[in-house]
Amino acid sequence: MKIDIPGNGPLTIETVILDLNGTLCVGGELVPGVVDRIRQLRQKCEIVLFSGDSRGDASRIANELGISFTKTVTGHDKANEADKLKAETCAAIANGLIDLQLIQRVKLGIVVLQGEGVHAKTFLAADIIMPNVNDALDLFIDEKRLIATLRE
Repeated sequence: MKIDIPGNGPLTIETVILDLNGTLCVGGELVPGVVDRIRQLRQKCEIVLFSGDSRGDASRIANELGISFTKTVTGHDKANEADKLKAETCAAIANGLIDLQLIQRVKLGIVVLQGEGVHAKTFLAADIIMPNVNDALDLFIDEKRLIATLRE
């Protein structure tokens, strides 16, 4: 998707990278509303899941959402995988310290403040801070929300 941001120029996002624990899931459960939003967003861009899979359910959840899953055990892994996807055309939605390098590497880094919190370093590195994953996904579903946040 290509979005013209007044005062900032064009923003091209081809891939949205999602974190699992603390982002798509809180306490091991998918956040209500995520499934429908992912379904809508898949029509606009590629969506991938990066996770260390600490609960062993990442592959199942990715299949349920119809998105691809890449196991990433460290922050360095996440950043390297973003580079393979052309990080300059990626957005990432995440929350933990393990996501810091990813948030710094991609074109648009978004953190969410849900039940598992967000690490302070990752918070400070983000381009956008959202209260929850559904609001973060809505930025891409209704691009006018993204424009309103990023315009100068």
